[in-house]
Amino acid sequence: MGRKVHPIGFRLGINKPWLGRWYAEGKDYTEQLHQDLEIRKLMLKEAERAGVSGVEIERYPGKVKVSLHTAKPGILIGRKGESVKVLRQELEALTGKKIDLEVKEIKSADTDAYLVAQNIAGQLERRISYRRAMKRAIQQALRQGAGGIKISVSGRLSGAEMARRVTLREGRVPLQTLRADIDFAKATAKTTFGQIGIKVWIYKGIVMNQAEEKVEATEGVYISE
Repeated sequence: MGRKVHPIGFRLGINKPWLGRWYAEGKDYTEQLHQDLEIRKLMLKEAERAGVSGVEIERYPGKVKVSLHTAKPGILIGRKGESVKVLRQELEALTGKKIDLEVKEIKSADTDAYLVAQNIAGQLERRISYRRAMKRAIQQALRQGAGGIKISVSGRLSGAEMARRVTLREGRVPLQTLRADIDFAKATAKTTFGQIGIKVWIYKGIVMNQAEEKVEATEGVYISE
């Protein structure tokens, strides 16, 4: 069947958190939603070289907390925190509220779906073979401990007259298992022949709650009275 579910939206509230955590009604909801979109757009544009993968936003009375997930915190923070100060000033001008800016480091950029997708897009724009870029990304992700990875590229690959889609997969990628920790992201490569779409799925293992962990720990253990 042609209907597909977003892997992260499918798992919200199970093992994936909301990136925007706040509550509002009516007109306030509309304004804050558009403000969130502008914040994310600004962060991804200003910190493009820093490898920012995700932006979490929490709202409190008179204050907005913004958490940036980045693979290169040194570039984002800057010398003596100058870059962070500039970003905070821009966000305060945008929102009109006090900004609490937090920088979180991504330990493994090769297992972050957004960074992998952006890396492949950059390689395609530099005219590197799409198959070579995909295979390299798969090898690096598996080397860093990913349980499985699937990459799909679609468009006028290698300048072909007709657009097509190519998908490569290594390991397990159980999209229908709700307990599976699946990271998903999309990116677009703007080449001389047109736009090429990239999708990346990365499987990072099974996430269980405390009750399930206790059951699994006691399975196969015989207790004599």
